[in-house]
Amino acid sequence: MLDGHQELRARIHALRNAQKYGKADAGAVLGKLLAEFPDLKPHAKVLYHEIQRIIEDVSSLSEKEKEEILARDIPREVKGEGDLRPLPGAEMGKVVLRLAPFPSGPLHIGNTRMVLLNYEYARMYQGKLILVFDDTIGSEDKVPIPEGYDLIREGLEYLGVKVDETYYKSDRLPIFYEWGKRLIEKGYAYACECDPPAIRKNREAMVECEHRGRGVEENLELWERMLSGGFGEGEICIRIKSDMRHPDPAFRDRVMFRISEKEHPRVGKKYLVWPMLEISWAVDDQVLGVTHIIRGKDLVIEDMMEKLIWNYLGLPEKVFVHYGMLRLTESKLSKSKSASEVRSGKFTGWDDPRTWSIQSLRRRGIHPDAIKKFVLSFGISAVDIVTPADSLYNENRKLLDPHTPRRFFVKDGCSLQLVGEHPSHVEVKNHPDQDLGTRKITVRDRVWLPEEDVKEGIEIRLKDFCNVKIEDGYARITSFEVRPLPKIQWVGEGALPCTMLLPDGSSVHGVIEPSPLPPGSVVQLERVGFARIEKWSDEGVYLVFAHK
Repeated sequence: MLDGHQELRARIHALRNAQKYGKADAGAVLGKLLAEFPDLKPHAKVLYHEIQRIIEDVSSLSEKEKEEILARDIPREVKGEGDLRPLPGAEMGKVVLRLAPFPSGPLHIGNTRMVLLNYEYARMYQGKLILVFDDTIGSEDKVPIPEGYDLIREGLEYLGVKVDETYYKSDRLPIFYEWGKRLIEKGYAYACECDPPAIRKNREAMVECEHRGRGVEENLELWERMLSGGFGEGEICIRIKSDMRHPDPAFRDRVMFRISEKEHPRVGKKYLVWPMLEISWAVDDQVLGVTHIIRGKDLVIEDMMEKLIWNYLGLPEKVFVHYGMLRLTESKLSKSKSASEVRSGKFTGWDDPRTWSIQSLRRRGIHPDAIKKFVLSFGISAVDIVTPADSLYNENRKLLDPHTPRRFFVKDGCSLQLVGEHPSHVEVKNHPDQDLGTRKITVRDRVWLPEEDVKEGIEIRLKDFCNVKIEDGYARITSFEVRPLPKIQWVGEGALPCTMLLPDGSSVHGVIEPSPLPPGSVVQLERVGFARIEKWSDEGVYLVFAHK
């Protein structure tokens, strides 16, 4: 009666009800379920007995098992665009999903939609999540890099994404070869010696290639010669037979295998013949038992090719679910462009803020939970999303603000002599609203002030300290009571030189108060914003700016 998603919700309601009242009530659980799924109301009497079974089942679980089930729940009380709708045909405990990153660099902010949607659905259905490094050499300009694998793993770890199994396509070429041979033997694939311009011309004209009519035996012979090194790069390929009058020219007799003489970072030059995306996924989605393929809507033609291959080989189809692309208005570079800038030295590395990689977001102090909330708020809509980075920053701000200590930072500061009687220390709260303790700022005869605020004759308030008037290059104390004056950040005795890296790759310089926190800590610089401490020593401080 209940599908996989509905049973999950029933289990969650049963566990929550039991936590609240000591023992779950079938009527209460049923009421919660019917509120979520009104279409089930005509079956309420039958469902009551089903709910009783579920309650008995979950009550027999250990406390740890109950916690694990509740931990997989994604609250759905707020309906709308951010809601993850049920996967078609999904069954509890039987869903198998996969991540398919290409290791040409780290995961970036756009990739997180693929990662987090698959991960959250796997948790929702208590299913399996497989990581498959899509590290084939499929084109001239996309080649795996040695560090790409670890960079991707680091990104997944930072996001808290745990996978159940890991595979490398570069280890699976013999399996792909077997399937390629089966397609040739059945007459659905053929060896083609046309160059790319000729293939493109024939596709556009809806004209079959002259090699399409080759017999199976000849195609198998050419296939074996390809595998044994009898051809060079670009001399021959294997194409699959499809509808040459299909509305999309790219669908017409696509290439399935091609020769590449490039060295692979994992397997070197062990293989010359490499599968294209469609055949490798048509194989692995079957062999690895994937039930649902959640991918970007730009890969719809790959769906069509997978289905064609499965149909040729008499295999069942999988369920495809698509989402739109996610892009921040401030993020202009692609992964390939970023890779070029990293190689050239224009970027300092993959954690350069301009790459928008997970490593760069971590370096800036963007919390992984903020990334999750931001990405999942868009649900699984197929609509492309272009949004300002402040949408992400808002989520991060909510997480950081309550427990992030404040510090004084003066950009492009100037040092003025302080004139007048004053205490040797000022005790300042670390947070204006939260109980994060206090710190003592040493005050002697000089203070650092922002140069833009130092104007002759103006009276200002040094925040949390005193009021001063700027006269003849001095800061003369006028009083200590709080008055309606402009509040200015300042730094006292022991000011440390500070450099802060900005998201656009530039840097600002100034001084910061000497209250060291360990590297990795995030601070809120008053009137500036959040920043992560990368280095702190008596010689100076290095920060990476997060956002205002």
